[in-house]
Amino acid sequence: MKNILLASCLFAATAMTSSCSDFLDVKPTHAADVNSSITTTADAQVIMRGLMSKIASGSYYGRNFPLYGDIKGGDFTINSQGRGYDYLYVFNHSAESNNYSAIWTQAYHCIAQINNLLEQIEKIKANGSTEDFNQYIGQALTARALIYFDLVRLYGEPYNENKAALGVPLTTELLPYDATPGRATVEEVYKQIIKDLSEAEPLINKPANASSLTATNGFLNYYANKAIQARVYLYMEDYTNALAAAETVINFSQYKLYTNDTWVSSWAKQFGTESIFELAIYPSEGDLGNSSLGAYYRRRGHPNNTIAAGNFMASTDFINLLNESPDDIRKGIMANDEIGTTNVPRLGALYKYSGTTTLDASGDGKGNTTAINIKVIRLSEIYLIAAEAAFKGDNLTKAAEYLQKIRQRSPSLAPVTASSITFDMIVAERSKELVGEGHRFFDMMRWNKSITFNDELGAVSTIHRQKTIDRSFFKTILPIPVSEINANPTLKDQQNPGYN
Repeated sequence: MKNILLASCLFAATAMTSSCSDFLDVKPTHAADVNSSITTTADAQVIMRGLMSKIASGSYYGRNFPLYGDIKGGDFTINSQGRGYDYLYVFNHSAESNNYSAIWTQAYHCIAQINNLLEQIEKIKANGSTEDFNQYIGQALTARALIYFDLVRLYGEPYNENKAALGVPLTTELLPYDATPGRATVEEVYKQIIKDLSEAEPLINKPANASSLTATNGFLNYYANKAIQARVYLYMEDYTNALAAAETVINFSQYKLYTNDTWVSSWAKQFGTESIFELAIYPSEGDLGNSSLGAYYRRRGHPNNTIAAGNFMASTDFINLLNESPDDIRKGIMANDEIGTTNVPRLGALYKYSGTTTLDASGDGKGNTTAINIKVIRLSEIYLIAAEAAFKGDNLTKAAEYLQKIRQRSPSLAPVTASSITFDMIVAERSKELVGEGHRFFDMMRWNKSITFNDELGAVSTIHRQKTIDRSFFKTILPIPVSEINANPTLKDQQNPGYN
């Protein structure tokens, strides 16, 4: 797609006649005119399916976003370079190359479709439709909030570091094709995120029981909205609202934490009791094969692995952390990596997004080890958010209660209490529980912690970063892609520092 078309698609969503509007054409041929293609709630539902598919693409949650959030966080390392995405680990970014621009492109493409959908619904309602579009408005607003939250973490400084720093362009309505919006501040982006989530909350589907919850599988519902609120408020250090939102999700009885004897097998299942927002990946739709998220984490040379990726393995620090408890159940989704041996195993290969460590072709029930659903928000994370928010709010009793629900997955560790809980315990449990799910780097940045990389295990060139970095290092924020700057002159003077 040419730059000028890209800009008009990403920022303007006027792409009524361009390829940017393809999945808004709900007729099977994708040939209908967008202005006439959305007339009923059934059409809106088809559009939301398309949007979820776009969010689940390899350019976004299907691989790129969670990979970014973990490979840069210190819990993973590499044994050699040249297998794909190693530039994330060594921070080899510039505006012209290795800029990871596919996330920017896909995210703004999704926002364009959301804005278009919302405008089409408003037109239908203004023309007298009596159909109830509220749940689709709520889903669209919640999705837009999530996307902007992801974008501002990639391209803006942490909220608690500098709210006045530049974030990303905000577009919440259809604009002319030649519009050239500039970057809003980090604070302005967060305000829009909260606005979207708040407006969506009373509109979005609120499951009441198991059957109505199942009906929302693969889509955003009320509790996903509240879970995203909990995430966002935590990043804003609004611990009161973060805890309240988290507890709303925790108190919904249909979501249940996996027990220690079911946690490992949960990764071989779809839409389990912890899945608050899970994106469906199918063998015939969205399956990235040897470029899938799971393929990059498994052992290179696994007997049942015909996929050659296997680039990333757990760092020694992470393995040591997991070994604090000899019977930590989370070891069950780890297996010997390529530098481990039968006599001296090294549990550095992660199989969450392969289903099982045996690669027996069952995956998560689809008979395929690469078409694995992406668990965007799990109940475990919500307990950890509640623990952190309660701890920061000086409610140590609640903090210990929520943390212990996750810490007990390391049965040999002493139970945490109000008198023994520390922030480092919360940090450790987030690392162990959420490894490979795209959180670690962003956590380290918002906590203002330094990251020391495990560079000693192979021949790795690290000329682009130091062994230890913190958020003062300019490459902890991605550059605005040069293609976007060329297409939108307003961005020329708004490049992130260090990339000019």
